[in-house]
Amino acid sequence: MAYSPHTAEDRALMLGAIGVDSIDDLFADIPASLRSSGLDLPAPESEAELTARLSQLAARNRVDLISFLGAGAYRHFIPAVVDQLLLRSEFYTAYTPYQPEISQGTLQTIYEYQSLLAELTGLDVVSASHYDGATATAESALMTCRATRRERVLVSHGVHPHYRETLRTYFGGGSLVADEIPLVAEGPTAGTTDLAALERMLANTDRPVAGVVVANPSFLGLLEPMAEIGRLARAAGALFVSVVEPVSLAVLATPGEYDADIAAGDGQPLGIPLSYGGPYLGILACREPLVRQIPGRLVGMTRDIDGRRAFVMTLRAREQDIRREKASSNICTNQALCALAATIYLGAMGPHGLRDVAALGAARASELEQALAEAGAPRLHPGPYLNEFAVRVPNASAVHARLVGRGIVAGLPLARAVPDDASLADTLLVCATEVTTPDEIVAFAAALDEELAGAVGAAGAAR
Repeated sequence: MAYSPHTAEDRALMLGAIGVDSIDDLFADIPASLRSSGLDLPAPESEAELTARLSQLAARNRVDLISFLGAGAYRHFIPAVVDQLLLRSEFYTAYTPYQPEISQGTLQTIYEYQSLLAELTGLDVVSASHYDGATATAESALMTCRATRRERVLVSHGVHPHYRETLRTYFGGGSLVADEIPLVAEGPTAGTTDLAALERMLANTDRPVAGVVVANPSFLGLLEPMAEIGRLARAAGALFVSVVEPVSLAVLATPGEYDADIAAGDGQPLGIPLSYGGPYLGILACREPLVRQIPGRLVGMTRDIDGRRAFVMTLRAREQDIRREKASSNICTNQALCALAATIYLGAMGPHGLRDVAALGAARASELEQALAEAGAPRLHPGPYLNEFAVRVPNASAVHARLVGRGIVAGLPLARAVPDDASLADTLLVCATEVTTPDEIVAFAAALDEELAGAVGAAGAAR
């Protein structure tokens, strides 16, 4: 089946007009090893045969595992009302609301999302349309550069490694620079952002800093001294970006409360199920003076000519769509369905329900910490955390693999996520949420205890 309306004659005429002999000539500058090759597809199958094959592949997925995996995407209970309302056709099939007169429902859902996230973050303005936490964080760093007319950003090593990698990609190839702030190596603040190093980096007047990007909780689950970091950033004339996990804001200080200028993060915990990388939802919020710098869609409420309430996209230049070189961002998609899921979830849970979710996750994590310590896997860092922390496990990757064979996903081996940090080589990052049960914690601790005891016995026998 052809996916183009152009005939061979059409293509020959176009190639002749631009002076090349074949389509392959258009890609001559790309090394042959990097060009796509032909598809090696199996022979065609009937619908019944294909259905059977796909069923066999689907049966290989494990959905019965006990999971303590977090690391940026989290298991939470999602009320049935979220999926039920998302399935309504006017939401499920809607795309970009360019014409407000026929898009009032979609525009209102975005407006309600922005209103709820502004309350949750304590900031004035919330944008829609961002893919995930990584791109929202990178966009926030670019915002600081535009607002301050500076070209250097400092990002804590405690920010999720995928976020840092995305930020470096955004900053690569031009004059913008992203330098990493190291973490404290030892002592009571081990694993958190090194404030002394941050202060020294901010004092470099040769390359003044546009923004400081720090996550709370950090990728390692630790709580950062956000108020002090913000004070240091402001003293150097830099903007302060807080990378947040949204459920935690029900019990932790909000970015608005410690005077962050921008908040970024991933909205997945707000009613969006886990999947293989998405679709998720990027959160991006800021203070009112930065409203002209924030990319994405902003929806405002107004009155129409007859005095009726109406919703419209506002403060958004058409450069976002048609003059891309002048746009504040090259992301121009619509994540409204994911934003609607977050809106319904927050509306269904309410402030007290969300606080219960965060508090119960923290309580379960405390139980998990004690059980794993008794099994021989103590916490790596002494500082406060909410519901995620690192534990020291000898030969962590091998132990993790064996536990998967026993039906338990024992968090994330940090050697995979942060391979350049030797101090994390034998550690697991584990997480508990409100859906983690005491029985699951007992099962994890018992299995880990057996694995560690077996490893000690094997080492003794070898000697």
